[in-house]
Amino acid sequence: QVRLVESGGGLVQAGDSLKLSCVDSGASSSGFVMAWFRQTPGKERKFVAAINPGWGSPYYTDSVKGRFTISRDNAKNTVYLQMNNPQPEDTAVYICAAKRDPFSSANEWSRPSAYNYWGQGTQVTVSS
Repeated sequence: QVRLVESGGGLVQAGDSLKLSCVDSGASSSGFVMAWFRQTPGKERKFVAAINPGWGSPYYTDSVKGRFTISRDNAKNTVYLQMNNPQPEDTAVYICAAKRDPFSSANEWSRPSAYNYWGQGTQVTVSS
C-alpha cells in the first residue's frame, strides 16, 4: 500500500533554495505518477509539478517553471521537489500525491481528483 511521507519544509528566505522529499514507505509507487500540490489556508489544493514513472517530460504549473524541478528515485521510492529562488507567494503546505494509472486526458495532471494517494504535507514558508 502506498504511504506518502513528506519532509524538507521549513522557513527560507526569498532567493534561497529548498529541497522537499516524499518517501513512499509502502514501497509500492515506483510505477505510479507522482506529483506535488500546494495549499494555503482556506484555499483549494493547487498543482505544482508531476512526473511519470520513467518516460516523458515533467509537468509544471506556469508560476514555477524555471525555478522548481521535480525528480524521482524509484530505487529509493522517493520523489523530490527542488525549489530554487522561492518567493513569498510560494508559501504553502506542500503535499505529495500518487496516481496509479497513466494520464488519459489533457491537463489531467493538474486535477487533484486524478490522484489516488496523498501525504500529510510539509509547510514551506518563504520570507521576503
